[in-house]
Amino acid sequence: MSLLVVGLSHRSAPVSVLERAALAPEARGKLLQDAVSAEPATESAVLSTCNRIELYADVDKFHAGVAELSTLLARHSGVGLEELTPYLYVHYEDRAVHHLFSVACGLDSMVVGEGQILGQIKDALAVAQEQHTAGRLLNDLFQQALRVGKRAHSETGIDKAGQSLVTFGLEQLAGGADVARWARGRRALVIGAGSMSSLAATTLVRNGVGELVVANRTVARAERLVQILTEPGGPGAGTGLTARAAAMSCVDHELAVADIVVSCTGAAGLLLTGAQVETAVRGRDSDVYLLDLAMPRDIDAAVHRIEGAHLVDIETLADASATGSDQPTPSAGPMAADVDKVRGIVSDEVAAFGAAQRAAHITPTVVALRTMAADVVSSEIARLDGRLPDLDDKQRAEITQTVRRVVDKLLHAPTVRVKQLASEPGGAGYADALRELFDLDPQTVAAVSRADTRADRHDAARERA
Repeated sequence: MSLLVVGLSHRSAPVSVLERAALAPEARGKLLQDAVSAEPATESAVLSTCNRIELYADVDKFHAGVAELSTLLARHSGVGLEELTPYLYVHYEDRAVHHLFSVACGLDSMVVGEGQILGQIKDALAVAQEQHTAGRLLNDLFQQALRVGKRAHSETGIDKAGQSLVTFGLEQLAGGADVARWARGRRALVIGAGSMSSLAATTLVRNGVGELVVANRTVARAERLVQILTEPGGPGAGTGLTARAAAMSCVDHELAVADIVVSCTGAAGLLLTGAQVETAVRGRDSDVYLLDLAMPRDIDAAVHRIEGAHLVDIETLADASATGSDQPTPSAGPMAADVDKVRGIVSDEVAAFGAAQRAAHITPTVVALRTMAADVVSSEIARLDGRLPDLDDKQRAEITQTVRRVVDKLLHAPTVRVKQLASEPGGAGYADALRELFDLDPQTVAAVSRADTRADRHDAARERA
């Protein structure tokens, strides 16, 4: 295993850099393809969220891998390599596994313990599978990260400590007031109908907004979200909520009458300019509250200076998160205990994952050894047939079975032991020793590995279907 991750996040870079480095959905596929086309990398996956961009790869050379992945991130993000490099972090092998597992548990999030990152990790794996850039290592890594994240949320109280970015943003807009009391009866406009926008709409409905408008480029997607929110069993059913979909061309009109605006789209440019917001608030007798969760931003930062408009964006949330982390609260003790439990889970899972990967690394060699042994048995039985042609079928079968049992018994203890040794730290060399001792054909071992990888990809494709 030679896992490498190169990335930047809200912990390493200012929001202004993250915003410029944000990857459009179509750019992610091209980045993945370019990564596996580069010499050091054989697999790749990209985790891109509103506050992190990380490129994962299986590489055969560390320094060349770091240089190539850094260059690719700069090229596809549009931020120059010299400017980007000071904000990049690098994790390798077990440290890279530890990093992703921590991310999956919400330990590295802007809001500790938030669970939405699990959906984003799942999406990252799905894109890599669709692009055929995820092989055995990254499939195993990301699937295990999802399991570790779910385990952390089910076995600890990290869910109670953590919040979604949407809830955290609404709390900032409410200025410390109870969000449900602050939002009750207000008119809300949600721009976008993706996963984050859907979460925002659901959160607003559950907090009692009286009217909800969902605006999206594809009106049918907005209509579908509205239907889910208002159908029997949905969060808005029986609440008296008025909800409808709107086209993006109607945003200016909807903005003029909205009390709360949440925007999170994948648009490359601004959706709401300072001039648009200033026009919308002119002559109003109430303020408008805007939450921008997009990266790059959907709402012009100039809105911060407009009287009657209150904007919370990713930069605001990053500042609030950093400030809040130093302030003790009544729940600080229990939260710290839950964080410690999650860290323990992560450490245990990293050790188990490393052991499993090291054991899997030697499996093709063991299979090749047993294949060679079976070939030797077949060859010797064929020779015996030539020298003793009068053997009947029963005698031949008994001799064949006896020889195979002898070979299996001779190989059993060494192969079991070598798997145990290979699973321990520093055990990678046992596969090489086994190949050298038994003079195994490297091409045969490689063929077994390729067959396993193809089987893994087939299984992954079947799961997606």
